[in-house]
Amino acid sequence: MSGRGGGRPRGRGHGRGRGRGRAERSPSTHTPTPSSSSSEMDVEPDVLFEFVLVLKGDPRGIQRLPDSFAKYVGGDRPRTMHLREASCGYYRWIVDAIYDARGKMYLNIGWEKFARHHNLEAGFILLFSYFGDRDMSVKVFDETRCRRDYAAGTTTATTPTRRTTECCFFAANTCTERTHETCDDRPS
Repeated sequence: MSGRGGGRPRGRGHGRGRGRGRAERSPSTHTPTPSSSSSEMDVEPDVLFEFVLVLKGDPRGIQRLPDSFAKYVGGDRPRTMHLREASCGYYRWIVDAIYDARGKMYLNIGWEKFARHHNLEAGFILLFSYFGDRDMSVKVFDETRCRRDYAAGTTTATTPTRRTTECCFFAANTCTERTHETCDDRPS
């Protein structure tokens, strides 16, 4: 007899053999929980797809998303995406997603407001994380390659305008949390 021998049958899925003890699992599905480790806190456990977009030209104009992401959302072809700046809690910006004849995906109506409100400029790098169901977070890195922290009311490299510092404060205190409402009456 050749092959694996008389060990455990294949395909059982018990452990990975990395020396960790086995924890008992309930019959329900496993739900990830946040870790207290600072290195693991930066990773969002439910991310299904991530990509980087470098803003070129007019950052408020229509933005083409990577072909691999358009292929990932594939047959669904969502008509809108719900964007939030990663440090801004629950507030979502509803942005229209459009497709050309070749299946290329673009952020269109609503993107200009998101870009203007977050003071996006050419050369900024955006890290998009897709969670499914049209939900995406965006981390903004400025021209110094430092992340802008809108929730704290400051950015690493520049002094933000009043509008930037109010991004999350206004959204969290005026808009209904955990909904996809828009707030077009934000202060200027």
